[in-house]
Amino acid sequence: MDEQATTDPLQPRYRRVLLKLSGEGFGTPGKGGISIDETLNVARQVQRVAQRGVQLAIVVGGGNILRGSQFSASTEVVKQPTAHHMGMLATVLNGLALQDALESLGCATRLLTAIRMESVAEPFIRRRCTRHLEKGRIVILAGGTGNPFVTTDTAAALRSREIEADVLLKATRVDGVYSDDPEINPHAIRYEKLTYSQFVRDNLRVMDIAAIDMCRAGKMPIIVFNFKREGNIERVIAGQAIGTVVHEG
Repeated sequence: MDEQATTDPLQPRYRRVLLKLSGEGFGTPGKGGISIDETLNVARQVQRVAQRGVQLAIVVGGGNILRGSQFSASTEVVKQPTAHHMGMLATVLNGLALQDALESLGCATRLLTAIRMESVAEPFIRRRCTRHLEKGRIVILAGGTGNPFVTTDTAAALRSREIEADVLLKATRVDGVYSDDPEINPHAIRYEKLTYSQFVRDNLRVMDIAAIDMCRAGKMPIIVFNFKREGNIERVIAGQAIGTVVHEG
């Protein structure tokens, strides 16, 4: 039994993980809104990770419903702070969908938000969040940081440091960080490893600079990977060579 455990290719490498899941993970490619099938696909992967004893917190985006920065740029009627708050509320919709999807699979969950709305979620309190993780509950973190002009990537960097995660996983549609957009440029080069300084120097836009700086200050490793490939969330948490690792170097 012990020998089997040591040779298990999906044996978790990390004890506590912060997973940043973009709004795209909840929608059908090319369409807006929430897809139950796509949400359940993510939930099943998350369920398997939790069953292996990993403490998992998930920061959700809301781009499948509304991106505050893009919305405010398209109209002069809605001011930027209002648009950003609308985007934060969109993340709560995704959080609620993911919570019910996970609970339909028998997972224990808690939804915490940076914007107070006690009728649907608990307010984010760091000690409460870590206690939920210690009790084996999957914690879904919505509402970004609660402040406008801050991306959910920065919220993920902030929460990863607050809960003392071992790693920040950035889930995307592509299999790592590239020198250019691989969906546009077929000659784009994929990096296996990057330092924080290289990421900033080369102006790589997978994550915003504020998030990178926050992780660099706390020496928080980041792994950017393709979560659309079935089982990749388990594989990356097991330490398999998937995606791009951003670290101190």
